[in-house]
Amino acid sequence: MSEPLVVTEVVPRTLSAFDVATPEGRSQLRARYARTESSYVRLNMITSVTGAAVGADGTSETLTSRVDRSILGTIRRDADVVLVGAQTVRAEGYIVPRDARLAVVSASGDLSGLRLRRDDDAADRVLLLCPADRAAAIAAESRPGVRVVAVPAKDRMQPADILEVLASLGQRKVVCEGGPSLATEFAAAGVIDEYCLTVAPAIEPADHPFLRLSAQHRLETKLAGMLVDAAGFSYLRLRVVPPAR
Repeated sequence: MSEPLVVTEVVPRTLSAFDVATPEGRSQLRARYARTESSYVRLNMITSVTGAAVGADGTSETLTSRVDRSILGTIRRDADVVLVGAQTVRAEGYIVPRDARLAVVSASGDLSGLRLRRDDDAADRVLLLCPADRAAAIAAESRPGVRVVAVPAKDRMQPADILEVLASLGQRKVVCEGGPSLATEFAAAGVIDEYCLTVAPAIEPADHPFLRLSAQHRLETKLAGMLVDAAGFSYLRLRVVPPAR
């Protein structure tokens, strides 16, 4: 028998509890994280209470929980594409998601650390987003199953250009999983609709905060949902409030 993974809903204040290790609990989790829009950008990340994006091993693995991984799978299942920076792929040893394509942002094309599943080569599941002036050279050295996609860029690829290129490929439901540099760029550009944040009950040095925003990038958000579990994790959904016109 699997270990119960009970979460309690505190926002909205229903105080309903369900076990995400069960089919019924997973169904309730999907209902709370469902998005009906045909196009959106979500940021999905984990942080310690001190704002650190990684734990003692230098990855998010020492911060995460089984409930967090269940939420990760739920969010990915609704998405067209998971967007991540190449540095995070290399550090975390990413596996291509089962239910969405993976788009990797990289200026160098270095995908070391990326683990392809057995059928990923044929499915062309990985999009490698790189500056247009380097696309041909990167494509010549790319791995099987990786599609190199050029993004217009003079210096750094901009979030709006990345999203426009993904939309042109039919990838309009985007989940950005960081790391901190990419997440900060997307937050600062104001293109994120919803922040899905897991707050781990851990005190870690915040040498690598999950977001590095300045005062000029302040956002108005609304708490759309919050779950908690007995281990002390909080699972937040923050919707961005559009600026008044």
